Amino acid sequence: MNDGNLSPAARATTRGLCRHLIDRGYAPVTEVTLATGRRVDVMALAPDGSLLVVEVKSCAADFRADGKWEEYLEFCDAFSFAVPPDFPLDLLPAAEGLIIADGHEATVLRPPAGRPRLHASRRKAVTQLFATTAALRLRLLIDPPVTCRFG
Repeated sequence: MNDGNLSPAARATTRGLCRHLIDRGYAPVTEVTLATGRRVDVMALAPDGSLLVVEVKSCAADFRADGKWEEYLEFCDAFSFAVPPDFPLDLLPAAEGLIIADGHEATVLRPPAGRPRLHASRRKAVTQLFATTAALRLRLLIDPPVTCRFG
């Protein structure tokens, strides 16, 4: 994960969102790269084993410039947008979940819409991807790569 590439608004929104999810028993992982090569902002494993994807949008220009969020729907049981408190909410699709988040907390304004559950084979693949991503990130925290230079 490289949140150094995030704007301050996106970083704060993601932080508050992840705190909110953890408080509700979810296990969130940021910047998960799907089999398609697309990277979701936050993927969270729910207490019941379902998979939530949350697309973080920091401002109106960010939302208008990014139309790939619909490609994430086939990789999750639930989908929401998370935006900062000053985001123009009328831009977001009314059919999707909506979370307002700042750097400390979040509030669900609209729960994610009901979706068909993932097919068993897709669920297995996405859950394995989620677990592998989380495990490798933890490993890097414990044992960061060492760069050696000779000469």
